[in-house]
Amino acid sequence: MNPAAVATTKPAGTAAGAAAPAAGHVTFLGAGPGDPGLLTLRAVEALSLADVLVGEGHVLDVVRGHARADVGTAEPAADGEVLDFAAAVSQLVMASARTGKRVVRAVSGDPGLDATAAQEMLACAHAGIPFEVVPGVAAALGVPAYAGVPLSGDVRFVDAATAAEGCWGEAGASDSTLVVATTLQTVAAVAAELVSAGRKPDTALTVTVAGTTTRQRTWSATLATIAGELKATKALPTPEGPIAAIAVVGERTSQREHLSWFETKPLFGWRVLVPRTKEQAASLSDQLRSYGAVPHEVPTIAVEPPRTPQQMERAVKGLVTGRYEWIAFTSVNAVKAVREKFEEYGLDARAFAGIKVAAVGEQTAQALVEFGVKPDLVPSGEQSAAGLLEDWPPYDPVFDPIDRVFLPRADIATETLVAGLVDLGWEVDDVTAYRTVRASPPPAETREAIKGGGFDAVLFTSSSTVRNLVGIAGKPHNVTVIACIGPATAKTAEEHGLRVDVMAPEPSVHALAQALAEFGAARREAAQAAGDPVTRPSERRPGARRRRV
Repeated sequence: MNPAAVATTKPAGTAAGAAAPAAGHVTFLGAGPGDPGLLTLRAVEALSLADVLVGEGHVLDVVRGHARADVGTAEPAADGEVLDFAAAVSQLVMASARTGKRVVRAVSGDPGLDATAAQEMLACAHAGIPFEVVPGVAAALGVPAYAGVPLSGDVRFVDAATAAEGCWGEAGASDSTLVVATTLQTVAAVAAELVSAGRKPDTALTVTVAGTTTRQRTWSATLATIAGELKATKALPTPEGPIAAIAVVGERTSQREHLSWFETKPLFGWRVLVPRTKEQAASLSDQLRSYGAVPHEVPTIAVEPPRTPQQMERAVKGLVTGRYEWIAFTSVNAVKAVREKFEEYGLDARAFAGIKVAAVGEQTAQALVEFGVKPDLVPSGEQSAAGLLEDWPPYDPVFDPIDRVFLPRADIATETLVAGLVDLGWEVDDVTAYRTVRASPPPAETREAIKGGGFDAVLFTSSSTVRNLVGIAGKPHNVTVIACIGPATAKTAEEHGLRVDVMAPEPSVHALAQALAEFGAARREAAQAAGDPVTRPSERRPGARRRRV
């Protein structure tokens, strides 16, 4: 095996010299054309059981999120040649399986259409190594679907790289819809071959690159005009290697005007900076992806324990001994802080028995449910301290045997909730459960993108996220769309010299994301009405087109 052809990572926890089972297993898994959401349920199950992932880097990026944290990987090294890689991977797959490991060999598209994977299956069969095949969505089917081009009726599939000389003659003489796997650099030559073979020059076609990903781009033209279209839009790349493309030739491509559902999403291709950790931003990032955006999480706040833990320790002990009638959680971090203190004392959710629990916000309530606690009170209106006070009952000595509330919160939290509860007749133990400090600066590449206009939008979810982001990374470029969760956050943004473009109709991160999507949709419609090309905000900055190409 050529060591230059493959770079491997040993799975964590593998002891040197440890005995391994005699027989392993290989799963040849189709990763689809690029969208991780196209992985099948069987693929996700196989990935969760894998000991080793084998495949090219861009394919592993699609599947890695469903594998264990300690999974081993093998992919081509930067200087590996294709033939060497194929031979090396085949040996690596079988060698790993012989040591008892469950190997997932991931390929782009569908493994049944991959010649190299077919050879590896034969090698496993001859060696007596058990294997299975998990089909994936083939690029020739998935990419046209994402481009809004239906493939019903008489369809013929052609691989331009391996097409025989007579293939173009047959394709040109037929009326079939053609799906051609080609490259952006050679699509004009393919069009010329088809015209020479008898296809009419005005036959419609589409050409799609980076299909099913948020980098997808589709050109609509004819066989005669596609070369000029690509040249006019400066689509042909610099010599960085061939760019895979799927071309569809035939009248069905004319329906794309009405059926293009993916590239017309309101935030398609937008890079959106989310000033939260990946864990905190999970549901928000999923919502942004549903609008076609590419979320990029950058934490601006780090959470640390309180400087003096004794107050928190007394409060938790008081919670167990019946000191409180209520406990109110205003953030996920507060839930996490109490949960960690419970675990430190060997307690679990049963310690909340007999205590009423309040929560502000959907994510806070969900964190409590995951802890095993269903909140008794969630604001019916605005998800804020003020909204919670609207629904909080006044203290009644007849019905409330205890008049005290435990409020675990951040060191920088406002006094709104405490003052409101006191006005309602409650005694409040206002306890610092955690401290919020400014996070470390993000990588240099991210800082440059923030200041240079590489992001299309930034979501600010609090005044502190504005101050901290500017402090650790600099002020966002003036082409970047600034979206704020509420008036106070917007005021802080303006004080830092930022133009606020979007304001959430209510103080909710999901309402903020929805407002940004509506802004993006209105921007798209305005460009189309004016006859202008639809571009992202980041493409408006000087030199953006040159850098993107």
